[in-house]
Amino acid sequence: MPAKPMNFREVAFLIIAETLLSLILFAIVIAILVFLIRKPLRKYKFMDLAIFDRLQSYVSHGKNRVMLFITFLGKHQFLIPANLVLIFYFLFATHQNWFSIRVITIALSSLLLMFLLKYLFQRKRPLSPLLKAAKGLSFPSGHAIMAVTFYGLIIYILRNTVQIDWLRYLLTVFLILLIVLIGYSRVYLRVHYASDVLAGFIIGLVWLLISLSVLNNLEQYFKDSFG
Repeated sequence: MPAKPMNFREVAFLIIAETLLSLILFAIVIAILVFLIRKPLRKYKFMDLAIFDRLQSYVSHGKNRVMLFITFLGKHQFLIPANLVLIFYFLFATHQNWFSIRVITIALSSLLLMFLLKYLFQRKRPLSPLLKAAKGLSFPSGHAIMAVTFYGLIIYILRNTVQIDWLRYLLTVFLILLIVLIGYSRVYLRVHYASDVLAGFIIGLVWLLISLSVLNNLEQYFKDSFG
């Protein structure tokens, strides 16, 4: 007897299961690598402190307000609603389900990866924050990881949806600048060391590229198998 065709729920479950399994395996590899280099990284703390000293001359009340606003754009209070807006927009407004799957998967997997790495590294935050102490552990910077994965995903979406070249380039440059400023704001506010932010940028970029590669392959497999 011919195999019974899978229904939508079975296909969706298969896609989610394969995606999560692939991303979990990649997360374990990345976590192991970061865990192995945790001690060598600590030897360069004097460079982080030197950067704090250099930034001290740029501190002002006006800049503090700007940095607080920029850092808010990388907080969960902003990113959770922003992710939900994207998910519902692609599901119900444009009916581009695969973009919704990318948003959900990358947002959740990035968050889990961040918590895993913080737990493995156990680096405490700077002792003298500029304005207010931040909760949790320091390495890697969650703001940096989530900024790269969220705004980087938007850059990917713009690349595939915006047809006007100059507008696509302009928005891409703006989003890259925003990512950099979010990371800078964490160091300016002294709630992260510069090495936390740099590592967060690298981890976030690697994770975004891995996630998109896995999801793109799954999308192609789905289209080839089910039309």
